[in-house]
Amino acid sequence: MNPGLYPNVAIIGVPMDLGADRRGVDMGPSAIRCAGLEKSLLNLGYQLFDQGDLVVRRHAATASCPSPQGVGSLKYLDEIARVNGELSVAVDHAMQQGMFPLVLGGDHSIAIGSLSGVRQHHEEVGVIWFDSHGDVNTASTSPSGNIHGMSLAVALGHGDPKLTAIGGDFPKVKPEHVAIVGARSLDPGEKAYLKQRGILVFTMHEIDRLGMSRVMEQAIEQVSRGTSGVHLSLDLDGLDPGYAPGVGTPVPGGLTARESFLAMEMLSDAGVLVSAEFVEINPILDHRNQTAKLAVSLIASLFGERIL
Repeated sequence: MNPGLYPNVAIIGVPMDLGADRRGVDMGPSAIRCAGLEKSLLNLGYQLFDQGDLVVRRHAATASCPSPQGVGSLKYLDEIARVNGELSVAVDHAMQQGMFPLVLGGDHSIAIGSLSGVRQHHEEVGVIWFDSHGDVNTASTSPSGNIHGMSLAVALGHGDPKLTAIGGDFPKVKPEHVAIVGARSLDPGEKAYLKQRGILVFTMHEIDRLGMSRVMEQAIEQVSRGTSGVHLSLDLDGLDPGYAPGVGTPVPGGLTARESFLAMEMLSDAGVLVSAEFVEINPILDHRNQTAKLAVSLIASLFGERIL
């Protein structure tokens, strides 16, 4: 990516924590902004249009929907659906204006709205899901009822109708247009789901064996084939907690910072991205905003910053 391709960037904050049912991740958009996002992108030649943050009514959601128990329960469904509906409209509007939507989370449930908005402009959209988790649980397989672990399944058309119908009652992405990078913590139901649908998954085993360069070459080729644009959904817990400690669901044995920078640089050079989101930063669990600062550096690499 470079300013000549998408000179204008719309920043959309979504302080969502209901999908993870854990406080702190709602501060993620502020943490990223405070870590120098604006200065970083301005120095690269982009014009920024910060749309501010969408409103998440946590108190109303908590009062009307106490944490449910048991298989089939979805926590805070109505409010998560409402916010994602607004996010879908915001992303759609930004793209109508010719801007690149950069969405700041918030937990990973916001990918439902991001992808729905992108789908209004790209009938066939590719997705690189940079994450330690698969996020393809459904109500029948989720051990927690947390919707941030269901967002990719919803985008693929599987989940509660209040979520799958956002932006239109149809799948927003096809299985053959998805590549998951960095997976190392998959629930049993997710393993079955991914295998049944033939979704390309690069676990840490493949990354260790092939190297990040080869993995990203294959991932970019997969999501670019037959699509008109690619969305990056990057969960900071895809990185090892040693590099990104400020996440709600850290999983040891993850990607290094250098591997992640290479992935962003290769995506940038491919020139296929039309949108991106960075999610799951929890400043309460962070060390001096280390994870948010890393996120800003990764965003800069994605937008064209290089060592030389």
